[in-house]
Amino acid sequence: MAIIVTGASGLLGTSLVAALRAEGQEVVRLVRREPRSPDEAYWQPAEQEVDLAALDGAEAVVHLAGASIGDKRWTAAYKRELVDSRVRSTRVLVDALRALSRPPEVLLSASGVDFYGDTGDREIDESEDRGTGFLADLCVQWEAEARRAGEAGIRTVQMRSGLALSRRGGVLGRVLPIFKMGLGAPLGSGKQYWSWISLNDWVGAARHVLKNRDVAGPVNFTSPSPVTNAEFTRAIAKALGRSMMPMPVPAFALSIGLGEFAREGLLPSHRVLPRTLLDSGYGFAHTSLGEALSAVL
Repeated sequence: MAIIVTGASGLLGTSLVAALRAEGQEVVRLVRREPRSPDEAYWQPAEQEVDLAALDGAEAVVHLAGASIGDKRWTAAYKRELVDSRVRSTRVLVDALRALSRPPEVLLSASGVDFYGDTGDREIDESEDRGTGFLADLCVQWEAEARRAGEAGIRTVQMRSGLALSRRGGVLGRVLPIFKMGLGAPLGSGKQYWSWISLNDWVGAARHVLKNRDVAGPVNFTSPSPVTNAEFTRAIAKALGRSMMPMPVPAFALSIGLGEFAREGLLPSHRVLPRTLLDSGYGFAHTSLGEALSAVL
């Protein structure tokens, strides 16, 4: 039986599909264009169109589709796109799953640690309540749509991901050129915690959760060792053998340059622990940031 993946062309999706296929798993990618190969099937959430035949009888669905949080300035129009690409697409997908005569056993649906809002220096896990702000509201709506799959008897997992580390994309991919020029610096106070996870562990955690029938509900996809932004910055510079700028980038400058994304995406603190992954027996390949960066770089 196949595993269906949306957002399969993104950083996380590409890596997960490759890992699943390497272990002999059949994978079908949902694409928003005419399918070009037998391992693709069509869907168009904006038009509420899904190839139900491709979904019927599937073993699992991994839903990763969504516009990038940090690629564009948050205009009112782009914020609507961020919401629609997550909330509407999840609603359309779950409606399709609920209509199947043979629904999948499990749905893994993306979310983020932004669900918790700014939690300062407190260590938090999946028992923490929701936070406030645009991204927290977005995660709440996103997860609510995914949970409806449970009404059809589908085990549902909300993957609250931290920063996935890869030189090929994500936050690390975007900042590496800056650090290679010796221009890296902490952001704002640098005291805010960043919860990260190596790409290898993100894929490993997804495979673990797919197979573990006891895991359901929110799951933090983060390493057990969140660090402050200042520590994150120093670790990258050290891994690259580069110097850093003597002064941090002021919060007001980030707000001027990046707008609301800086205030919601870069400056809040998330000291998030992966309690559910640890309790369910997942063994992390990388628990220290330095080790993870060495493996990535």
